[in-house]
Amino acid sequence: MDRAALASFLRTRRERLRPEDVGLPAGARRRVAGLRREEVAQLATMSSDYYTRLEQERGPQPSLQMLAALTRALRLSRPERDHLHRLAGHTPPERPGAADHVAPALRRVLDRLGDIPALVITELDETLAQNDLARTIFGAREQRTGPERSGAWSWFVHPDTERSVYPASDHPRQSRAIVANLRAVAGRGGPASRAAELVADLRSRSLEFATLWDLEEVAERFADHKVVVHPAVGKIEVDCQVLFTEDRSQALLTLTPEPGSVAAEKMRMLAVLGPLAAER
Repeated sequence: MDRAALASFLRTRRERLRPEDVGLPAGARRRVAGLRREEVAQLATMSSDYYTRLEQERGPQPSLQMLAALTRALRLSRPERDHLHRLAGHTPPERPGAADHVAPALRRVLDRLGDIPALVITELDETLAQNDLARTIFGAREQRTGPERSGAWSWFVHPDTERSVYPASDHPRQSRAIVANLRAVAGRGGPASRAAELVADLRSRSLEFATLWDLEEVAERFADHKVVVHPAVGKIEVDCQVLFTEDRSQALLTLTPEPGSVAAEKMRMLAVLGPLAAER
């Protein structure tokens, strides 16, 4: 563990962030550049004293859990995350596929979206982060673990729960689109990719998936018009748009109703109901 280098790295990463970058109020008077130490500690769910000691070169070796919390709090990129682990005396976590942390650029946009549902997903439809409205509609998908993390896997293995968000009449179209998109992802990744492993697993579990896979349809979904369903307000028509990272490993997905429409009013109702409406 290189205490001096770790302290310097934490300090510079903290000073480059503005309160509004992480969803905190700027306040009238700030005597330090970037975030305060106690603000980083709050974001990382650790004590201010613990974080302060790290910056003062007198803290203990952070655990992997602490490093993961600091990575999220400081909005570190994947190379920065790996560098943080090395400074702390740990081997960077191996991620053969998409990183579990959210790309900083997408996180900054997500943090500013409060009036429309928004999610950051991987190319395998694994939800890495979502805002409150997305949780209200889809549930807490970022808390899923194992194969359930993939929306494609859950769509075919747990259809009763996963498909309840969409009208039954739209399920066949959704199924074909999901399979066609997964074929494109698997084609880019090759036979040793996580996408290929997912395909093999789904072919063994779902006859519907296997049948659609044999159609050999290939497509990538960049924009779509959908209807989502919530028990509190019923059907909501939305337009889906995505914003990709440069390497296309992650995407910010937004769902926007037409301004002034009934769907827009229903979305406002869900925003007001908040956690109460999220109980599906």
